[in-house]
Amino acid sequence: MIDLKQYGIDGPKVLRNPSVARLTEEAILHDQGAALSSTGALMSYSGEKTGRSPKDKRIVREPKSADNVWWGSVNMELSPQSFATNREMAIEYINESERVFVIDGFAGWDPNYRLHVRIVCTRAYHALFMHNMLIRPSAEELEEFGEPDYVVFNAGGRSADPQVEGVGSETCVSLDFASGHFVILGTDYAGEMKKGIFTVMHYLMPEQDVLSMHCSANEGPEGDVSLFFGLSGTGKTTLSTDPNRLLIGDDEHCWSDDGIFNIEGGCYAKTIDLSRDDEPIIYDAIRFGAVLENVVYDEQTRNVDYEDDSITQNTRTSYPIEFVPGAKIPCMGGHPENIIFLTCDAYGVLPPVSRLSPEQAMYHFINGYTAKVAGTEMGVDEPQATFSACFGAAFLVHHPMRYAELLAQKMREHGARAWLVNTGWTGGAFGTGHRINLPHTRAIIDAINQGELVDAPTEEDPYFGTGTVTSCPHVPDEVLVPRNTWEDKEAFDKTARKLVGLFNDNFAKYADEAPKEVLEAAPSVD
Repeated sequence: MIDLKQYGIDGPKVLRNPSVARLTEEAILHDQGAALSSTGALMSYSGEKTGRSPKDKRIVREPKSADNVWWGSVNMELSPQSFATNREMAIEYINESERVFVIDGFAGWDPNYRLHVRIVCTRAYHALFMHNMLIRPSAEELEEFGEPDYVVFNAGGRSADPQVEGVGSETCVSLDFASGHFVILGTDYAGEMKKGIFTVMHYLMPEQDVLSMHCSANEGPEGDVSLFFGLSGTGKTTLSTDPNRLLIGDDEHCWSDDGIFNIEGGCYAKTIDLSRDDEPIIYDAIRFGAVLENVVYDEQTRNVDYEDDSITQNTRTSYPIEFVPGAKIPCMGGHPENIIFLTCDAYGVLPPVSRLSPEQAMYHFINGYTAKVAGTEMGVDEPQATFSACFGAAFLVHHPMRYAELLAQKMREHGARAWLVNTGWTGGAFGTGHRINLPHTRAIIDAINQGELVDAPTEEDPYFGTGTVTSCPHVPDEVLVPRNTWEDKEAFDKTARKLVGLFNDNFAKYADEAPKEVLEAAPSVD
């Protein structure tokens, strides 16, 4: 039993931390369109919004946090009065519902930094989603849970009021650090809850000199930890999921003085074009207890068509991390030995693997580069550079340089090595060259994890100044230096100069906060 009167919620039937079976039943009975897949996963739909709404994210400007927030297009401000209006609208919507689901759980596997989080929502699929994504308390921990540090009020079925000052549309996802409240209006996309908690951790952890990171992490047989950063399409999930290594987590982590810990209790994976051959671990995790979001299925067999993107390209599944064979529980590890930045360079300029100095690591971390190619989005006919600070700009609260400084500091303190791995094109840009062989990329990752590239020969990249590795086990030497793979050397130089310009143009927005040694680590056409 739990009393929600303190939030002004009094009337609906409250179900606190129901079982997976109960949540599944509630969803099928009351969530329109919900159904069981042939493997037992709950299939549900998020409605019009099938992805996050970053332009509708708001942070309340209040004295406690205002001086530490990176205000601008990522963190747009909202007044305390407007936030109060949003919260009142959310509470009113929740009070009008027949039933309310409360999920109490933890964010952060390290007890020294763990947050107590409460989810208040009206859809069973949202409750099951966060049951998967938060760390699930034991019966004893739930009994002693106490008052939460942060509360998420998910009233996504009610539109926001665009007339409220600072809101501007019918969707508003707003966070107030002073009250510890997070309000969702105008979107039923479940990922907003998960990323809202991640945003909270992105604010709190650097305040304690803990680096919060949008990355995956795994651990080898000798306890060696590797981190994988990368934007969508770079292979972060594929390359970090290794049958010979334990999975610490697939998306959100922190690096403290004691080592690495996962923020979440589950995984949230894309399912578009999913197959057992390519992604057996994810495929087999989609069973009873998992959630499938916005997928298309056969009405008779309930088999999911993972190739069907008629609803969205962003089809998703969430499941507890215990569903992953070889997951490390608790999801914690030592200090990383290797930090791997993955990029899909469709320009064909970056080497398959480069060694980075701490200063170069800061530069590439802040830029967070990859490239879109034709076919991935409407209107994309040639490679387009994409940059996202710290490989997750949408969730940052402090200035990106704060996270980069923490990264370099921890790399130096614990002797971590940084690598830039290109999973994109070679022999030419997209349309002329070809995608780097996946077995070659896997061999590179294996060599990094096994320490075989520590003393490997390198040569300085003429444009990016990084240490291009020129010899790697099970990878032909001729593919390791990108210029050598192009028939038209002048075309390579022209493309490389273009990419250098794109890098430096993007970094210019952060340059005023960058120390001299990071500015000197920038690529150059000279």
